Amino acid sequence: MRAISEVVKQFALLPTQRIKASRDYARVYVAKLRASDQFLLVYAAPNGQGTTRFGVSVSRKLGQAVLRARLKRLLREAFRLSQHDLPPGLDLVLIPQRQTIQTAGLADFRESLVGLARRLSRRIAVRQP
Repeated sequence: MRAISEVVKQFALLPTQRIKASRDYARVYVAKLRASDQFLLVYAAPNGQGTTRFGVSVSRKLGQAVLRARLKRLLREAFRLSQHDLPPGLDLVLIPQRQTIQTAGLADFRESLVGLARRLSRRIAVRQP
């Protein structure tokens, strides 16, 4: 049986898994690969690394700061818990959909993130020679 600290480390969110630079966000948007469902809009681009990185973009149009911060926390947690189910080598930008922000929970975002990331990964694989 694995120690609890090993399990915690396995699901830790490392600083290298975050997209922070505006040039990285711009590169993902320029790739023009996106997929959406009722909970998320996800932009993706291959990053040439073995890990999947993510960034979150929540517009002020979605509501006040408290709601936007809640959505960012939910999306970070969804990524953290689902990181081993995501295809490797992608940069993802996660944008919550306006229609369902009041009703969406962590499970909804996790399911949506994994499904959309896999769909985008297949599209990237088809595009590359």
